[in-house]
This record gives sequence, C-alpha cells and structure tokens, in this order.
Amino acid sequence: MLLKIDIRRFAPLDTLLDVGRIRALLRRTELGMLIAGAIVGVTAGLAVTGMSVVSREMHSLIFGISDVERLSSSQIDNKFLLLAAPVAGGILLGLLMYTLAKTRKKPMVDPIEANALHGGRLSLTDSILVAVQNLISNGFGASVGLEAGYTQLASGIASKLGLKLQLRRSDLRVLVGCGAAGAIAAAFNAPLTGAFYAFELIIGTYTIISLTPVVVSALVATLVARLLAGSDFVINVGEFGTVMPADYVPAVLLGAFCAGIGILIMQGVAFVEELARRSSIALPLRPALGGIVVGLLALVTPQVLSAGHGALHLNLSRDVGIPMLVGLFLLKAFASAISIGSGFRGGLFFASLFMGALLGKVFAYSAPYFAHATLTPVIYAVVGMSSLAVAVIGGPLTMTFLALEITGDFPITALVLAAVITSSLVVRSTFGYSFATWRFHLRGESIRSAHDVGWIRSLTVDKLMRADVKTAKASSSIEEFKELFPIGSAQRVVLVDGNGKYVGLVLVPEIYANLTDTVETGKDLSEFVRYRNDFLQPQMNAKQAAAIFDRTESEALAVVNNLIERKVVGQLSEAHTLRRYSEELDRRRREVSGEI
Repeated sequence: MLLKIDIRRFAPLDTLLDVGRIRALLRRTELGMLIAGAIVGVTAGLAVTGMSVVSREMHSLIFGISDVERLSSSQIDNKFLLLAAPVAGGILLGLLMYTLAKTRKKPMVDPIEANALHGGRLSLTDSILVAVQNLISNGFGASVGLEAGYTQLASGIASKLGLKLQLRRSDLRVLVGCGAAGAIAAAFNAPLTGAFYAFELIIGTYTIISLTPVVVSALVATLVARLLAGSDFVINVGEFGTVMPADYVPAVLLGAFCAGIGILIMQGVAFVEELARRSSIALPLRPALGGIVVGLLALVTPQVLSAGHGALHLNLSRDVGIPMLVGLFLLKAFASAISIGSGFRGGLFFASLFMGALLGKVFAYSAPYFAHATLTPVIYAVVGMSSLAVAVIGGPLTMTFLALEITGDFPITALVLAAVITSSLVVRSTFGYSFATWRFHLRGESIRSAHDVGWIRSLTVDKLMRADVKTAKASSSIEEFKELFPIGSAQRVVLVDGNGKYVGLVLVPEIYANLTDTVETGKDLSEFVRYRNDFLQPQMNAKQAAAIFDRTESEALAVVNNLIERKVVGQLSEAHTLRRYSEELDRRRREVSGEI
C-alpha cells in the first residue's frame, strides 16, 4: 500500500527561510547580530585558512621548498628560480589585469572605502578577484602580505550575507567589520587584535551595539583557524626580560623614530606608483617589470620575498649585526614599494611588522646610552614592530593588543602602548594619513577613516532643491519687473540673460523698498543684482552647500547645471539644507546608538 503524505501540512521552504523574519530577528535583538557575527567568523576562519594553504602550496611548488618551510626563511640555491618566479607572477597578474580591464569597468572597493562611502556594500565577485590577485602576488614571491586578501574576502562574504538579509545600513557596516575582525584574528591567532582592527579601521567607531558581534566573529574565526591550521599563524618572540620605569624613554623615542620611517615608506610607495603611472609602460606590463626588480633583490637575500613570516622569526631568534639589519630593512622596504607600486596586489600589514622588528633591534644597540634602561633586543623588536605598524596601518589599540597577545606580558603591553601613541600622534600631526587613506587621498578621495560619510554624498543639492524657480530677464526694467512680480508674489527671483544663462539674484522686497518710488522709465535691475558668481551645482552635497551659504551669507542660492552653460535648474535655501542635514545626522546618530 502506498503511503500518502499531505505536503500541505509541512511549512514551505520559503517560509522556513523567510528572509523577512530573519531580518526582523537581526534588527530587534542583539542575539540576531551575534548569530550573524558567528556565521561571518566561521567563513572568515575558513577563508584565511584556505588562502594560507593555497599560498604555502604555491611556495612549495614554485620554489621547491617543503610544506613546513617559510619562503622568506628558506635557503634556495636555484638563483634562476629566485629571479624568474616573481617575473612569471607579474606576467600572470598582468594578463589577469588586462582581462579585467576589458570586462570590468568599475574600480574595486575595499572594506574601508565600502564602509565610509557605500554603507558596507561590497561586491563578492570583486572581493574574490582581489583575493586571487593577492594569492598570485604572494605565491610567486612578490613582497606583499595576504592580510589585504584575507580582509577583502571575509568582508565581501559578510557584505553579501548582509545584503541577502536586507540589513539596514548601520548593521551592514558592522557585519563588514565582523568579516575584517575575523580575518585579522584568524591570521594572527589574536582575537582582541582582530576586534579592535575592525573598530579602529573598518567600522571607524566603537559602540556597545557593535561590540558583541565583532568580538564573537573574532573569537569564532580564531577557533576555526586553530582547529584547521593549529599554530600555523602564531608569532613567537622567544624569551624576553622585564620592563622598568626607565625603559619608557627609549620606547617613546623608538615610537617617534618609527613614525618618521613609516611616513617615508608610505611616500616611497606613492612615489613608485606615480613613477609607474607617468611612464609609458602599459598597466599589464608593470607587474612583470616589478617582478624583475624583486627577483634581483631576492638574489641578494630571499628574506625580501613574500610577506616575511619566516624572516621575522629568523631575525627574532638570532643575534644580527647593525649593518645586516639595516641592509635587510632597506631591501625589504624597497621590495615592498616596488611590488605594490608596480601593480602587485597586497598590503604592508605584515611587512610593517617585519620592518618594525628590524628597526627595534637596530635601536637596541643604542640602549647603553639610556641610563638604567634594561630592555632586551626582543622587547625593542616588539615595540618597533607595533610602532611602525601603527605609523603605516593605523590602529594604536589594534597593535597594542597584538603585542599583548604575542607576548602575554602586561608590562610590555604598557610599554608598547606608550610607543604606539607617540607614533600615532607624530604621524597624525605631521602627515595625517595611514597607508590606506593616503592612497585614497592620491586618488582624490577625502577619506580619513571608515566613518560613514557616504550618506553625506548621497544628500546632494539636486535632491534638496526646488525646481519651480521664478526667473526674469536681466534686461527688464524695474517697471516691467514689478508688473511680473507684484509685492508678496515671491521672495527672490533669478535673473537670466537672453540665452537663459544665470546672471544673479534679486530680492523682490528690495525692489519695492527702493526710495525712488517714481520709477524712471528704462531703468534696469543691475543695481539690485546679488550673487553674480555665487551659485550651487546639482552634484554638490549638503555639507558643501552649507559651506557656500556660510561664505556668501545668503539665505538662498540658484542651482545651475554646470560652470560653463550656467543654465538655472533650481533653487535651494539655507534653512532647508541645514534642516535636512541635521535630520540625516540625527538619524545616523540614532542608528549607531541602536535607537532605530
């Protein structure tokens, strides 16, 4: 006998997976965002582990090293391989860039830019492409780390999940931060570092509402990475001594010194990029030429290759003289600048840690000049590592917690905190940018952090203005003007010439308040015209419009289509602009505080 089942008794799949209900759960309770953060943490841990495994396998296959060896600390006797591998990677990357230039016209957005300008919207396809480019660059030996690919891929997955769930803008930005937190936490086996990386660099602010999902994501990602890769991501600094009060003076000086070096490194990378841009070399060919330079540097020492994990452990565990430390630092800095400047995809996160450790050990040789200082070279290396990373990447608390999770020592952490605050203060006072925001600045973007400023850009003049503008010919006489606009019919009128081009504004009450009531025939409006060269354009945002109102001391201005034609398309008042700006500002504040 056949068993008959009435499927109508069971809930349909679209009800079980009702996006609206899930979205309501995420919006109404912190538990929902906690679950979302945990899911993102799992994906971040898997993404970091997967990329790391692929990178290690590429190093093994391309350079002929074992699976347990690190590329930058390996002894590679085949000199042709050292030279050819980065060049081959550059050729492959160039072909990919050429293909992408033909098929994808929009620039790729990173997590900082996504949260600052686009409300957390990231393309998952673009994120995967960035991760692939990062793997090619790192796998073939270019002097870049994988952290950029880690955060891009994890944040892209988080953004895709948030968009599927139709999360509001503030929640989507937090979820992107969860992805970045999980990526950095898994990459360094350091959940506190990952969480504060998200707060300081990706979300741009710390709130109680965002604390739980971000920390949960970092913890879950760390557990997943430990489960799959063990201690593969651990930085071991070995034995270190105690910290005395007298040690703070050299630590603070080291922080200031690292700040200056960090600024030089960022400007060096920008110089190489600008040099490549001004050259006649086609974009797809630049990585191959950069690969030649990196390969030549690798002939001197393989420690310049890849991110530098192996080289960092190598130099932390042995005594090295000043000439070798300085030489290695210069080679690594040059290799990183050439790699990024020529088009290899990656960042300076781990490179700045490695170079900072070298600077710290160099600085350790000056310890005898500081009375009562007891710091060991390893502690100087940790302080230098954190200070240079803060100068280049930003995030003082991020790097402080990294030092804590590496050493497990609170006195050293306090010492690092003093140094990184000094480094951050010097960079912000003299330079004003981190590496990411400096590159945004060079592109013409005014982004100083991941604070949400995208809503300001979307609140444009064309969305605020009134299109029903009262206009009159500038050649009209006062008598003709009064016939067209009786008193009380309008507050202000825009004057245009015979071709419809903007001439200026006149205030109707001023016309009727003129002492010479006996109108002289033929007299024009020229003596009443205001704001001849002051006007707004549709693409301006509310903040820019408010600045123009303040500068001109005007209550309203005309809106023209562009600077050349100057056709009047609308009118905007200062009161309406400030009211809408204040409403949106208050809305964002309430979103951050969790009120809506």
